[in-house]
Amino acid sequence: MIPRHAHATLMRLARGFPIVALTGPRQSGKTTLARAAFPGKPYVSLENPQEREFAASDPQRFLARFAQGAAIDEVQRCPALLSWLQGLVDERRRMGDFVLTGSAQFDLLAGISQSLAGRVGRVELLPLSAGELAAAGRLSAPLGETLLRGGYPALHDRDLAPGDWFANYVATYVERDVRQLIAVRELTVFQTFVRMCAARTGQLLNLASLAADCGISAVTARQWLTALETSYLVTLLRPHHRNLGKRLVKTPKLLFLDSGLAAWLLGIRDAATLETHAARGALFETWVVAELIKQRLHAGEPATDLHFWRDSTGLEIDVVVDTAQGLRPVEIKSGSTYAPDWADGLRRWRRLAERDGQANPKAAIIYGGLQGFAREDADVLSWTSLAHTPP
Repeated sequence: MIPRHAHATLMRLARGFPIVALTGPRQSGKTTLARAAFPGKPYVSLENPQEREFAASDPQRFLARFAQGAAIDEVQRCPALLSWLQGLVDERRRMGDFVLTGSAQFDLLAGISQSLAGRVGRVELLPLSAGELAAAGRLSAPLGETLLRGGYPALHDRDLAPGDWFANYVATYVERDVRQLIAVRELTVFQTFVRMCAARTGQLLNLASLAADCGISAVTARQWLTALETSYLVTLLRPHHRNLGKRLVKTPKLLFLDSGLAAWLLGIRDAATLETHAARGALFETWVVAELIKQRLHAGEPATDLHFWRDSTGLEIDVVVDTAQGLRPVEIKSGSTYAPDWADGLRRWRRLAERDGQANPKAAIIYGGLQGFAREDADVLSWTSLAHTPP
């Protein structure tokens, strides 16, 4: 098992909450982490039809088996169980009593907010981060291989080609779980929709255009996109629009949370193809933003300090980090050789920030090269630096 940064977060929350909930996409390592963090607790999965039927038909007797608590996997499959858990943990008043995992965040969060408010510490576990892979000695591959492989644990602890694994992952989990979540009838149309989303990773979300390209209504596109968010496959990066000019874009960016999955959906199967593919820059941006999100979620913190910024003239800052010292702009460039004009947009941003009275910490440029160095306008950071220190 590759050690997870979220392990320490999980143990910290277990000291202060009777229940800890571990959510994230399918195959991100939730069960492995829960069992490793709490080896003494019995484990039960509600994916097992027999256990699920037992929990639904007689929840009190189901829970009575676990005098010392338990790790309950895919708990959203039996929402009624959460109400019974409330009474049990209130009676026992024992911290770290139960560990719950789930891969559909809205279903689980709805149950938590209704039945377990104030009793649950929550950790969101995404696929392996660069820091976790580096600590295990698994981040030595060239950048192209890193983008293609992504972070799902199975691709780092088994002898599997990304193409083989992603084909089965999409068929088994994306097309099954997400379709069930929204009752999709036309599989072919849904497959097209998922691939069209991958083609737009790193771009402003244009829901009307996305719907038209797939031959569906904008309402349906919104429902399907929400299901992909719910399943931790995509995220929407929100624009920062406080001050810094009035003519700002307020549309979010669509981003996949795993570059390998997005690349597979785009039909990219090898590093040579990726090297000259039109989506290479977008996939690198996807990987970088996902890394920034992982750093926060695995530490038990929200990713609400991450935004992007764009005005109506086309000036864009890929990521704006809201820090205690002010807004730090971050540019993302997939090239492996630094070019001085990369800082042009950052210089324009600085002038706007100064005019607006904003504190402006030194900018950062994350690029596809291996050397980090300082320039007058920005700290230039190698993509490998994300394994150690966030910008």
